[in-house]
Amino acid sequence: QVQLEESGGGLVQAGGSLTLSCVASGRFVHAYAIGWFRQAPGKERDFVAAINWTGEKWNADSVKGRFAISRDNARNTVTLQMNNLRSEDTATYFCALGPKPLRRIDVNYWGKGTLVTVSS
Repeated sequence: QVQLEESGGGLVQAGGSLTLSCVASGRFVHAYAIGWFRQAPGKERDFVAAINWTGEKWNADSVKGRFAISRDNARNTVTLQMNNLRSEDTATYFCALGPKPLRRIDVNYWGKGTLVTVSS
């Protein structure tokens, strides 16, 4: 059984930064892509960024140049560095694991989510 545990959410002012982390545990986690989705109140859960365990990365256009995803294979940890945050980035952020390209329908496992609130 795979488990994903997120941490690092919180309240930040617009223009500020936050770092989210996700620790993956279980068998075969290295066989899949891992990344982040977000869901604002009343909206769909949208893709943010993902990374293969080979280091290949991809992300949504809305976060390009502001968010960076990285991973530590030895610790089974994926980090999302979020810079220049905007009010529209306010959402619950979910860690996700599944086959590339990790569209929403590809996700096999979800974390419970961590709330990011950006005040303007």
